[in-house]
Amino acid sequence: MNYQKIKENHWTCEDEKEHPGASIEWWGVEAFFKTVENNKRWSFKGSMTEWLKINNNVGSNLITTLFDLDKNKHYNYYSSNEREKLHINKDKNNICYNHSFIRGFYPNYEVRFKEPKNKIELNIKYQAKALPHWVAQNVTNGCLPMRLGIFKYGFIPKNELSGKLKIFNKQFNIKGDGYFEHVWGDFSYTNTFTYAKNLKKTTMTYIDLIKWWIGNNKPKIPKSIMFSRENNPQGYDWIWAVFDNGWSLFFGNSLFWIMKGPLFGIFIVTKDGKNYSEFGKGSFEYKKIKYVDKHDFFYPTEILVKTKKGNEKFHLNFKSTVENIEFQMNLSDKKNKFYICEGPGTVEGFFTNGKQKIPLKGVCKIEPQRQIKKQGHNSLKIDFIKPPKGIGIDVSYRSHELKKQINTKIQFRPKPDFNFRIKKLKKNDFKYLDY
Repeated sequence: MNYQKIKENHWTCEDEKEHPGASIEWWGVEAFFKTVENNKRWSFKGSMTEWLKINNNVGSNLITTLFDLDKNKHYNYYSSNEREKLHINKDKNNICYNHSFIRGFYPNYEVRFKEPKNKIELNIKYQAKALPHWVAQNVTNGCLPMRLGIFKYGFIPKNELSGKLKIFNKQFNIKGDGYFEHVWGDFSYTNTFTYAKNLKKTTMTYIDLIKWWIGNNKPKIPKSIMFSRENNPQGYDWIWAVFDNGWSLFFGNSLFWIMKGPLFGIFIVTKDGKNYSEFGKGSFEYKKIKYVDKHDFFYPTEILVKTKKGNEKFHLNFKSTVENIEFQMNLSDKKNKFYICEGPGTVEGFFTNGKQKIPLKGVCKIEPQRQIKKQGHNSLKIDFIKPPKGIGIDVSYRSHELKKQINTKIQFRPKPDFNFRIKKLKKNDFKYLDY
């Protein structure tokens, strides 16, 4: 693959086609739509992935999730072929898995997803209402690091869609808004050193991103910061949103074990579908979380994001409004498990540029990815006591493996104080986390 920085940030036909030398590549769509005949609300995700492993082992898969937003039900389907890549006609850019396909070139796409388990079929036409964009396009010209590997992530955050949904032996016409993405590169979720050959290119990409982050953020002591084992760098928080006023956004946050605190990701918004603004300064906080008892980890179902660039500020609360699902990725890692957690919902908040304040409201999709360790959850929360309340620090450490929670408070002003206590955790205590 050629990872040279592109001088012009545009989406070419070659970008949209298959990249045979890549270790992993996928095409994906998201959607919010209504069935015209009964005005029911739905959310959909569909993706096709292929991979090339060491020794030329190849494979592919198909994943779909359909949410019935009115009944709070979902239909999830997964199919994998461990011997064949996707069937692709490059001239038509027709990507196929069995009877499902994604095809077309910007700005028009057609997708069909046939889901035999629940006898669901979606036939949708996407017409792009925004220019394509690369994640970190203005920082690294679209290159992103993953361990010692590297990849490119392109997306179109606003598409007008129409088509048909077949479900329960009935057919409905649909209309709504959609998202499109295409990702490819040489990286591994499970082995850090698999693509060490890209070390120089990956290192330069890390350096560019670090410089960009430092340029956007001045070091300061936060009011509170929280770390957890499942929020390790192999995971992320991903959000796509479309607002009622026509704006749309992409948000991807790299976690670095942080569960509450500064952003280490990128917030990309377009107001007109032509011009994009990338924000790298801000903070996030989980307003609600879900505990997965079977694998002992937490992930957010409601996220508050505050971000700023110059005089422009966004203050947005993303909230899942249905029962989320957790989907285990099929990776050959005996020590760890990887989960994608999906939840469609709503977004509310505001934008201000110092002169006017614009209320924002719309729909969003929240998709955290988590790498789960065998040891289960542990977390460290630090609250900094600042004037005028005083000067000190309040620390809480929690370990499900040790079944202990340790709290330590040291305060110097207005008067010296020290408090230390250990609480033994029972199994029922695990799902209650002070965050």
